[in-house]
Amino acid sequence: MKTAIALRHIHFEDVGTLDTVLADAGYALTYLDPTVDTLDGEQLVKADLLIVLGGPIGAYDEQLYPFLHDELKLVRQRIECGKPMLGICLGAQLIARAMHAKVYPMGVKEIGFSPLTLTAAGQDSPLAALQGTPVLHWHGDQFDVPEGAQLLASTPVGAHQAFAVGNTILGLQFHLEADTTRIDQWLVGHASELGQAGIDPVALRAAAKGLEGRLSLAAGRVMQAWLSNLPTR
Repeated sequence: MKTAIALRHIHFEDVGTLDTVLADAGYALTYLDPTVDTLDGEQLVKADLLIVLGGPIGAYDEQLYPFLHDELKLVRQRIECGKPMLGICLGAQLIARAMHAKVYPMGVKEIGFSPLTLTAAGQDSPLAALQGTPVLHWHGDQFDVPEGAQLLASTPVGAHQAFAVGNTILGLQFHLEADTTRIDQWLVGHASELGQAGIDPVALRAAAKGLEGRLSLAAGRVMQAWLSNLPTR
């Protein structure tokens, strides 16, 4: 089987509904926790796919969270080797930083379900399957699009929502992987952030329930299309 390694910073921000897509595509998935696990092994660089997941810290916070030094080093190694990588939220920001793009606070929180506006490149990418489907946004930072990457999507709050580098790297600011049936894990895990932002968890839960599988179906199509376009080595 092919190998997929996911860097998970907080237990409920996992690959979510993408797990079955990965399995169906022949990937054996392993999770590592960058806060405690060593990230300098050869298998991490040589893995068929690296997925860098989200978390409630900044991609520029390595002085506060020194493990980010090793995580950024690994991301840079993957980029230099041309190995496939998917970044979600914090993960996309780390990829952007590793490619010398800025990551910075937007000055506002974007939390909730809303659709994307796809660029022309986005409409011609795997993200086309998300057209009109609300995705979960949960961030206060934004990345600049790295040099050599294509901007794929935006929202009125966050202009830079996704970028791609060829068929090998995909960076997503939003959470297409979120399992809406498990939204309460997010609501409890980020309860303090929701309170500070003045966001009603009851309304967020209702929005998740209203999607009724639409997001997981669209996310599966995105992932299937992206994996099928990865270069073979």
